[in-house]
Amino acid sequence: MELITKAPKGTRDIIPGESEKWALVEDVMAGEAELNGFSEIRTPVFEHTELFERSVGDTTDVVEKQMYTFTDKGGRSITLRPEGTAGAVRAMLENGMYNNGFPIKMYYKTSCYRYEKPQAGRMRELHQFGVEMFGAAEPAADAQVILLGKSIFERLGLGDDVQVAINSIGCPTCRAEYHKALKTYFTAHREELCETCNSRLERNPMRILDCKSPVCGEIAKAAPKILDYLCDDCRAHFEKVQSLLTAVGVEFTVDPGIVRGLDYYTRTVFEFISTRFGYALGGGGRYDGLVEEIGGKPTPALGFGLGFDRIMLALEEFGAEFPDDGKCELYIAAMGETAQVKAFQLVNALHRCGVAADCDLCARGLKAQMKYADKIRAPYTIVLGDNELESGRAELKNMKTGEKKKISIGEDFIDAYLAETTAQEDLSF
Repeated sequence: MELITKAPKGTRDIIPGESEKWALVEDVMAGEAELNGFSEIRTPVFEHTELFERSVGDTTDVVEKQMYTFTDKGGRSITLRPEGTAGAVRAMLENGMYNNGFPIKMYYKTSCYRYEKPQAGRMRELHQFGVEMFGAAEPAADAQVILLGKSIFERLGLGDDVQVAINSIGCPTCRAEYHKALKTYFTAHREELCETCNSRLERNPMRILDCKSPVCGEIAKAAPKILDYLCDDCRAHFEKVQSLLTAVGVEFTVDPGIVRGLDYYTRTVFEFISTRFGYALGGGGRYDGLVEEIGGKPTPALGFGLGFDRIMLALEEFGAEFPDDGKCELYIAAMGETAQVKAFQLVNALHRCGVAADCDLCARGLKAQMKYADKIRAPYTIVLGDNELESGRAELKNMKTGEKKKISIGEDFIDAYLAETTAQEDLSF
C-alpha cells in the first residue's frame, strides 16, 4: 500500500487505544480546574496575526521564527494560534465577560502550532491544557493557580516527579532598571552572542536569558538577576506568594533564571519541571499588562499552560496504569438474516438505555463474529439463531468465567440482561 501523502512533519495521529488515555488525562485536568471554579472556553484555531504580534512580543522566538502565518482570500494576515492566552484574552474582551464580575476563570484543551524542529514531547502541532484568570491582582490568585497545576500532577500520579520552580520578573517600572543592567552586561559579550540575541540586545535584552544557544546560555549564567532589581511592591507580592504556597504545603524552589518565552509576563512566573526528564511539563505566570495591550481596560491576569505531549510521555515513562476494558459491554452474534435483524433491534434498544453494545456489520460468519467479540474485549455475548428466535430466549455468556444463563430476548430483554450482569449504568434520560 502506498499512501498519496502522510501526516505533515511535526504532527501525529492520536488513534483509538491512545485517545482514550488522552481523554482520561483531559478529564482529570478539567475536573481539577472546575473544582477551583474554572469553566471551559473554546476559541478559534486561527486569529488575526496582529493579536499575537502585539501580545506574544515581536522579539520572541514564537513571533520571529515559529508562527504559521498566511494571507487569506480576503487579503488578511491570519495566524494559527501558537499559544492559548492571547485568544482567551481577546474572547473575554470581545464577549464582554468582564460584565459578569471578577475574577473570571477559564480553562481550555487546545492545539497550538509552532514551526520548530520536532523532537520527543515537542511537536509542531502541540496539545495544551491551559487556565486563565482575569481580574485578580492579589498574591493569593498566583498561589491558587500554581496549586491547581501542582494538584493536577498529583492526581495524575506525577506529583513526586514534578518540582515547582518560581521567580518574579517584576513590573515594567522595576524591569526598566533591570534591562539597563542586562544591556550593559551583554554588550560586553556582544561578539560571542548569536545573531538573534544581538538583535534582542537593543529591543529586549531579557529575551537573551531564554536563548537556547549553549554559548548564549553559558554567558547568561553570570548575568544580573532580576530579584536584585524588584521594586518594593513586586518584592512584597513575590514574598506573599511564597508564604501562601508554604502555608498549604507546596514545596518550591526560587529560580531567577525563569523568564518564560513570551513577552507578556509580569511579576510571578513559574514552571512545573520533571526531575526525571529535566524539562518543564508546563508553566505560566502573571500578565497584568496584556489585557490593556489588546484593547481592554487595565486588568490583572494570570494563567498557565501544560503540555499534553510531554505529560503523556512522562506517564508512559512512569508506567501509569489506564483502564484496559473494552467499550462494548455486550456483543450479539447472529446466524441468518432474520437473526441479524433481531440482533440489530436488540442493540438499538440497549443503546437507547445507555448500554454499550454491538453486532455484526461486516457480514461475517459466526466464528469470525465471536473472534471479533473477543478482540474488542466484550465481557458478555449472545448468539442468535433460529432456535433462539423460535423460543424467545438466548444464552448470555460471561466471557471471563464462561458461565451461561438463559435470558429473554422479548420485550423484557433489557430488564433480563441487566438482572444478569453487573452493569450499573444510570438509565435515566
